[in-house]
Amino acid sequence: MSDTPTQDSTADGHAGRPLRVLLAGGGTAGHVNPLLATAAALRDAASGGDPDTRILVLGTREGLEERLVPEAGYPLAHVPRVPMPRRPTGDLLLLPRRLRGAVTAAGQAIEQIGADVVVGFGGFVSTPAYLAARSAGVPVVIHEQNARPGLANRLGARWAAVVALTFASTPLAAAHGRTEVTGLPLRPAIGGLVSRLQADADAARREGAAALGLDPDAPTLLVTGGSLGAQHLNEVMCDCAGSLPAELQVLHLTGRGKDAPVRTALEQAAEGAPGLLERYHVLDYLTAMEQAYACADGVICRSGAGTVAELTALGLPALYVPLPIGNGEQRLNAADCVAAGGGRLVGDADLDVDAVLDFTALLTDSSRRAAAAAAAASTGVRDGAQRLAALIRDVAGAHRGDTAAHGEDPDSQEQSQ
Repeated sequence: MSDTPTQDSTADGHAGRPLRVLLAGGGTAGHVNPLLATAAALRDAASGGDPDTRILVLGTREGLEERLVPEAGYPLAHVPRVPMPRRPTGDLLLLPRRLRGAVTAAGQAIEQIGADVVVGFGGFVSTPAYLAARSAGVPVVIHEQNARPGLANRLGARWAAVVALTFASTPLAAAHGRTEVTGLPLRPAIGGLVSRLQADADAARREGAAALGLDPDAPTLLVTGGSLGAQHLNEVMCDCAGSLPAELQVLHLTGRGKDAPVRTALEQAAEGAPGLLERYHVLDYLTAMEQAYACADGVICRSGAGTVAELTALGLPALYVPLPIGNGEQRLNAADCVAAGGGRLVGDADLDVDAVLDFTALLTDSSRRAAAAAAAASTGVRDGAQRLAALIRDVAGAHRGDTAAHGEDPDSQEQSQ
C-alpha cells in the first residue's frame, strides 16, 4: 500500500474535506501572537500541516486581534467582551446574561466554520468558546502560556481533550484528557531567527548588528522593559552606566518616549567613562526585536511568558526583573530557566547597580556566558507551534473518526462563511 496521500487527504490523515479549526484568544499580544503562530503552523506543509486548513479566529472588537488577525489574513468572528469579576460587585449580577450572549456568539462561530476542534489560548474570549464547544460536542484543546494558569483555562481543563503547557512547572492538567508540554508557539520572526542561528549564527549576528549600528564582535547586553518601558530599570541602568565593563556594548530600549532622560544621564556619565557614548546605544522602541536578539549575548528584561519563551528558545541568558504588579506569574515564568542556571531573578525593588554589574561580569566572561547560554537553551522549546499544531490535528482526527463511526456526516451541518 502506498504511503503517498491522495489529493483529497487532509493533514490529520483522514480523507475528505480539509481540517476546520476555531482559534479563540485575544486582548493582548501574549494571546494573539501564539494564536497566529499556531494558525500558520496548521497550514505549513513543511511541518505536517495542510495549506487548505480552514481557520476562523474568535476575538473581541476591543483587543489587538481586531487589527492583527485580519493583517495576518485570517477571518475574525466577534464575541462580546465578558470580564470575569474577581470581587463581588454590580458587574457580577450582569455576568450570567453577558456570558450567555458571548456563548451564543461563540456557538455561532463554531457552526459557521463547522469546527472539528476549538483551540483556546486563555483570556476573556476563551471562556465562552470552551462552553460553546462543550455544548456542541466539539473537542477542546487548551494552550496555557503562563506558569500560573488563568481562570478561563482552569475552567476549560475540566473537559479539554488536551492541555498544552509552555512551562513544565505550570500546575494545570486536563481532568480527563492529555497534558503535554509544547512550549510557546513562537512568533514567525523569532522562529525564523532560530532557524537562521542554527544555520549560520555568525552571519545572523552580523546582519542584526549592521541593522542597528552595533559592533558584531563586542559582547552585547540588550536592555528592554517592553514597548512601554520599565522606569526603575531605566533609572538603574543610568546609575551604573559609567561603571559598566569597558568592553561591553549596550543596546537599551527605554520604552516609547522615555529615552530623553537616559540620553541625558549617559552624557553626564560619559565625562568619567571614555567611549561610553560610542558603545551605549539608546532607542525608545524597536519593532524588529529579532535584530536585537540576533546580536545579543544577554538580556535584562521583564519575565512575561513570551519573553522567557523566546529567550530560552534562542539560548540567551537573562537577568529577569518580574513586573511588580499582577498575581506573581512573571516570577513563576522564569523559574525553570533560573533553576537550570540560564537566568537570574531579582525583584523590581531589589534591582540595583550591583545586580546589573554582576550580570554584566558574566557576559564579559566567555566561558561563563557560554555555560549560561547552554543552560537557558536547555529549558527552551523551538518548535512549540509545530508541537501544538500536531496535537490539534490528532484531536480533530480522533473526533472526525468518532463522528464517522457513529454514522454522522460532518459536512451536513456546514454553513458558508
